[in-house]
Amino acid sequence: MSKYFITGNKNKFEEVRAILPNIKQLDIDLPEIQEVDAKEIIKEKLLEAFKHKEGEFIVEDTSLYFKCLNNLPGPLIKWFMQTLGNKGLYDMANKLGNTEVEAKTIIGYAKNSEEIYYFEGSIKGNLIKPSGETSFGWDPIFQPEGYDKSFAEFTREEKNEISMRRMAVNKLKEHLHYEN
Repeated sequence: MSKYFITGNKNKFEEVRAILPNIKQLDIDLPEIQEVDAKEIIKEKLLEAFKHKEGEFIVEDTSLYFKCLNNLPGPLIKWFMQTLGNKGLYDMANKLGNTEVEAKTIIGYAKNSEEIYYFEGSIKGNLIKPSGETSFGWDPIFQPEGYDKSFAEFTREEKNEISMRRMAVNKLKEHLHYEN
């Protein structure tokens, strides 16, 4: 049975396909519930996918957790970004006196509506003043621990080597290997 990564984002798909070459992209717009638990968001998306097509499905949620906000916005980062932008997010954390954050990707894989598995990758870091050009969300303000530049200043290859998405996809790959 075909395995589909549900995303409209070509960059995300290419990153996943580099690790799972037999995966297919499925660009369907699934409703996203508003919830602070990323696994609940992923589960609902996976269950909805079965209403559209037959196959096995993969979806992901990449979130940003601020220590100064008791781990908000988490999966609600999209709305914070739309409202505050990168500079506003940095300014908020800086004014609260703690710029520590954790970037986390959780991947959900469903063989069917009864078998759903989750795989997580995360990177700790700090928010910095926007630095670097990108069209990819909060990359200009996220500086991973142990580095002196933002994700936006990394090459695509450098970022993909250490990304939280890569960590989560590697765990999925290991699971699929044991499954077969």
